[in-house]
Amino acid sequence: KGPIKAVERKRVDVKAPGIIPRKSVNEPMSTGLKAIDALIPVGRGQRELVIGDRQTGKTAIILDTMLNQKSVHDNGPEKEKLYCVYVAVGQKRSTVAQFVKVLEERGALEYSVIVAATASDPAPMQFLAPFTACT
Repeated sequence: KGPIKAVERKRVDVKAPGIIPRKSVNEPMSTGLKAIDALIPVGRGQRELVIGDRQTGKTAIILDTMLNQKSVHDNGPEKEKLYCVYVAVGQKRSTVAQFVKVLEERGALEYSVIVAATASDPAPMQFLAPFTACT
């Protein structure tokens, strides 16, 4: 919890590698939500954008998915452990604090990273948050 103590510095605005040099995704990630696993399977290691109208449960889906990784993280071998990165852009500080509190209470914060650029942060910070999280 708190700021990350960086070992090295990297540019945030680097060009993403093309399709060919990327490692292929061939293993699904279980979200714990059968409808999502069946209709929109997410591969392990993929980034996933969750968008939708207000009050449609986007944050709840992400929270459930992150909490459902705990059993694999606690019981699985190191090779199978999954680390979660959550980027909150434009949300209220209180909403992000609530999200972090739930992760902390359930022991999921140990394998999670939260990058937040809240509604009160300047627009450039909100723009850079997703790039920072994926670096």
